[in-house]
Amino acid sequence: MAVIAAHGHGVESHGASHMSPEKRLRVNRVGLWLFFFSESIIFGLLFTSRFFLLGTHQEHVDQFLGLVITIVLLASSVTAYTAETAMEKGNRKLAQWALLGTILLGVVFAVGVGFEWSVAEFGLKLSEEHHQEPQNVVFGTVFFTMTGLHAAHVVSGVGMLVLAFIMLSRGHFSKESHWGISSTIMYWHFVDVVWVFYYPALYLVAG
Repeated sequence: MAVIAAHGHGVESHGASHMSPEKRLRVNRVGLWLFFFSESIIFGLLFTSRFFLLGTHQEHVDQFLGLVITIVLLASSVTAYTAETAMEKGNRKLAQWALLGTILLGVVFAVGVGFEWSVAEFGLKLSEEHHQEPQNVVFGTVFFTMTGLHAAHVVSGVGMLVLAFIMLSRGHFSKESHWGISSTIMYWHFVDVVWVFYYPALYLVAG
């Protein structure tokens, strides 16, 4: 019985380790979408908290900077899409340049958010009675939490794009097999979509 059990266990392990590429790709896609779903809950809760805590109140924010970093991030989605479609057509050189462009645009966005933090005064302004204005404090908390979590995802996305770029430069991936690039770009698009909702909520909505 022990021999049979061991043999059966061996057969199961052997079968699992030889999963077909098509099945493995389906499993990977399902796992990625489940990840997006869980992340959407977190981002969604923060999004709703902005209106629950503040209503339509909005502190002074740098509208020009907010618009610029939004355009930069949207442009990075274009270069990311270009990289993916280039790999689908087997154009490795174009995919490399498009990945590099996406990385640079992502860095510019992160730097822009960092600059916004450095000049923001939410929660630091004092009223005439020398007391902190509660609404300023709340907006600052919401603003830094929302942009901070999003920026952390942008930085992690840049890291994954850098890894994909290095692997592509070393000969990994092909026209037929490039899930590493496709999944990374799907993650990047997800982060961009989140910002499409965060930008108006933080920069445009006002009472």
